[in-house]
Amino acid sequence: MQARSALFDLYGDYLRARGSRAPVAALVRLLAPLDIAAPAVRTAVSRMVRQGWLHPLRLASGPGYLLTPKAARRLDEAATRVYRTGRGGWDGRFDMILLSGSLARRDAARLAYLGYGPLNELVWVAPRASEEIDAVLTEAGTGFERFSASHAAGSPGALEVVGRAWNLERIGQSYEDFVTSLRPVVKAVTPRSSDEEAYAARFRLVHAWRSFLFQDPQLPAALLPPRWPGTTAAGFFDKHATRLRPAADRYVERCLQAATRGGRVGFSDT
Repeated sequence: MQARSALFDLYGDYLRARGSRAPVAALVRLLAPLDIAAPAVRTAVSRMVRQGWLHPLRLASGPGYLLTPKAARRLDEAATRVYRTGRGGWDGRFDMILLSGSLARRDAARLAYLGYGPLNELVWVAPRASEEIDAVLTEAGTGFERFSASHAAGSPGALEVVGRAWNLERIGQSYEDFVTSLRPVVKAVTPRSSDEEAYAARFRLVHAWRSFLFQDPQLPAALLPPRWPGTTAAGFFDKHATRLRPAADRYVERCLQAATRGGRVGFSDT
């Protein structure tokens, strides 16, 4: 797990609800159970400051970092997808983008993150429009036009469009692999486990689940094949993310308090 992506997960899943800020000592403590060393944390923090995701500030306990408005918006949007609190219906129309030139790999990845898939290198579609898409394409420096498209009578069906834009077989297999690889991680945490162990297991669970933000456009049910593996994976994620949350929250609170006092985190979970 890379320090930068772990920091995004940490802020999005725990620190956003706690003022969106934390002393650097707490960041180091909170990533230690993920086997991320302090130098890697500090390097990643510096990089995120340069990229406009974090803002340095002075806290009573020492130097700390606050989410920038840009980062807060991105993490809030990601949270609605991770925990599926956004809209899930479909009005039968696709948001279609016609590009004047091909995208760089980085910009193509940003479109995929927003839920768009390519019909070819110049035509991208999504089952619903993203509020960020115009800004992302403008920043990419590629000319574009956008249309709201629905099928004419007698034309190929929506499922054919989906099959061209996304490899659902590969995405479905990724969901099955997610459950297979994470089941022993979360099952290892029992009522006798420490809060730190629960926190580390939940962190790995959420981190792996967030990777689907870059793979799965979260198609509405009408556009998915029957017995979609993502449905089973979502139930697995919800069950264990909820089960492990109380202990994980306790560990986060202790790390924040210890960083504020300048002391060590206690490892007794009685």
